[in-house]
Amino acid sequence: MSETEDLIEEVATETLPLDAWHRAKGGRMVEFAGYWMPIQYEGIMAEHLWVRENAGLFDVSHMGQLLISGDGAAAALETLVPGDISALKPGRMRYSLLLAEDGGILDDLMITNEGDQFGIVVNGAVKWEDIGHLRENLPDHITLNHNEDYGLLALQGPKAVDALSRLVPEAAGLVFMQATRATWQGHAIGISRSGYTGEDGFEISLPNAALEAFAAALCAMDEVKPIGLGARDSLRLEAGLPLYGHDLDETIDPVEGDLCFAISKRRREEGGFPGAARILGHLGQGSARKRVGLLIDGKMPVREGAKLFDGNTEVGVVTSGGFAPSVGAPIAMGYVPTGLSEPGTPVAAEVRGKRVACTVTAMPFVPHRYVRKQGG
Repeated sequence: MSETEDLIEEVATETLPLDAWHRAKGGRMVEFAGYWMPIQYEGIMAEHLWVRENAGLFDVSHMGQLLISGDGAAAALETLVPGDISALKPGRMRYSLLLAEDGGILDDLMITNEGDQFGIVVNGAVKWEDIGHLRENLPDHITLNHNEDYGLLALQGPKAVDALSRLVPEAAGLVFMQATRATWQGHAIGISRSGYTGEDGFEISLPNAALEAFAAALCAMDEVKPIGLGARDSLRLEAGLPLYGHDLDETIDPVEGDLCFAISKRRREEGGFPGAARILGHLGQGSARKRVGLLIDGKMPVREGAKLFDGNTEVGVVTSGGFAPSVGAPIAMGYVPTGLSEPGTPVAAEVRGKRVACTVTAMPFVPHRYVRKQGG
């Protein structure tokens, strides 16, 4: 094999366990995070609105599912993230951030206390870097496993709980940021109630061998349809949720990224996480820039990479943007100086050489509908 063929083989796009199923359902496949993934089935607008009113099934098996165990695992994780992992009770989950030595964000992730171990879900595009970072920085007695035999589905929307409960009754007993183990047709599965659309919903971790049967059982229900990456992106943008590699990266710290909630109270007092001096300094004195939402005047979408201006001075950049079906207008998020971050502040984006008026706005653009208490 030649050097060129070697390189092609190394960077070949991978397929997910449900690849054939997506194609049979009419999924239009695109390359994302090193995998072929469905960007849409019927159309992004229709799929987006379906999730808002019904339930949409997303295949997120490209994400990394990691398991961390051993004496002192919580304390070991706290040396790498700014969350209070030691206080996380069994069956509870927490959004956190994997931090570089200088406080920059290497990834955002979900950490679940599974009782005998911690489950961590990391972004697909950087999972191998995350695994390397964790292995290098966790103590030798802490065990890290990458659970490649399991896939991950996300069921999102107001009818998700009814649909999932028919297959797994335990789902109905969870509220936002809770998780449990269950079985389905003899398979051990994990269920959590969260999601990245702003809607109520669940993640289901189950063996690759059971993925297709489970997805088919859900999509046989009238209220469930498969949904592609396009609608996932527009839903999370309306929810004001950042996408790693676009709105967050290792040059941005949690305060700049408007993710201060991920820095737990005890950790603010004690520090002890990477970049604590920088991050706690920004918490106390403010950072130079901040991630904000942007309402766009007119109908022209403002995309990632568009420069932002205050008068004739370039002041920032758009990191995500597009048409928001539930808002009925283009929206965006990006970074501006903290002095320009107050809602109502006018700025302008440059699109194809023209200036488009924008207004800084609070996020989310569409209210979250998480179920935070029984019956809520």
